Amino acid sequence: MPKGKVLVAMSGGVDSSVAAVLLKRDYEAVGVTLKLFTNEDIALDRTKTCCSLDDVQDARNAAFKLSMEHYVFNFGDRFRECVINRFNNAYIHGDTPNPCIDCNRFIKFDALLKRAEIMECDYIATGHYVRRAYDEKTGRYLLKKGKDHKKDQSYVLYALTQEQLSKTLFPIGEYTKEETREIAREFGLINANKPDSQDICFVPDGDYASFIERDTGKHFPAGNFVDAEGNILGKHNGIIRYTIGQRKGLNISLGAPAYVVSKDMEHNTVTLGKNEDLFTTGLIANDINLISIEKLAEPMKVTAKTRYSQVEKPATIYPLENGDIKVIFDEPQRAVTTGQAVVFYSGDIVVGGGTISKTNVE
Repeated sequence: MPKGKVLVAMSGGVDSSVAAVLLKRDYEAVGVTLKLFTNEDIALDRTKTCCSLDDVQDARNAAFKLSMEHYVFNFGDRFRECVINRFNNAYIHGDTPNPCIDCNRFIKFDALLKRAEIMECDYIATGHYVRRAYDEKTGRYLLKKGKDHKKDQSYVLYALTQEQLSKTLFPIGEYTKEETREIAREFGLINANKPDSQDICFVPDGDYASFIERDTGKHFPAGNFVDAEGNILGKHNGIIRYTIGQRKGLNISLGAPAYVVSKDMEHNTVTLGKNEDLFTTGLIANDINLISIEKLAEPMKVTAKTRYSQVEKPATIYPLENGDIKVIFDEPQRAVTTGQAVVFYSGDIVVGGGTISKTNVE
């Protein structure tokens, strides 16, 4: 007897296809692929992204192989509003966003879950390398790192709510990537050796600035590179083309390595400095979501990271009166950037996270 009905988000990649394989053992599984945009509209190369028409076909083929129903949902308007527009707006205001977090937050675990309820599904499932658990003592669902720490995706899922976690399954969280591919081979799935998608799905070749200018119709003019004292060092090619910590592509010779240490959107200046100028011990995060605890009432020792690929580092988090959280690392961290997420851990368990709103905090 099936344990329930689950709507499996199938991107066309190997991970979500194997998630469907595993779920079919115990659940009534239905496949769904989300149509978020048309690749041709934004000049994308399908080999470097997800969500293309070819990916839809790969997902459909996997569902057919597994004798599953398969649907395609068009969430293009919501993706435009909640992901692409937010991405553009963040860069325009000097921040560096993570659209994968927004996509998970507003599309996969919000809009998709609502659609699953309409279809009378008990759960949704994705091919993320994370694990879900339930803490009997606290009565809270937990989000844990995947078994394969090299593929762990808990950083981009810190915004999951208790309601969403209670209705979401992560079947490949207990597997390594190679184990996942081996299962796909055993079942004869055509995407068993399909490469992982790279970069941000809707940005061709990682050229964020060109995408934003084309998509918004805004032009970001040249301006001045300056030093910490405001002395002009040279000309930049448009402020949105630079991110904190950047060294390559500055096209300026100062006799010593130079790095982007800050940006002033109002005055259209990019401040350059030394590598040591990029380190800070503290930050403020807003838009907080807590998972393992209901509320942060007092300082708490955690590990934390401010980038997806980073190894988390020891820190203390402090509650602020307005609901924000102050994070003080035990040791200075490099290139902490507003707009990025900071995620807190206790061992393998995600405590929570938020969006970095201020850096260089003591």
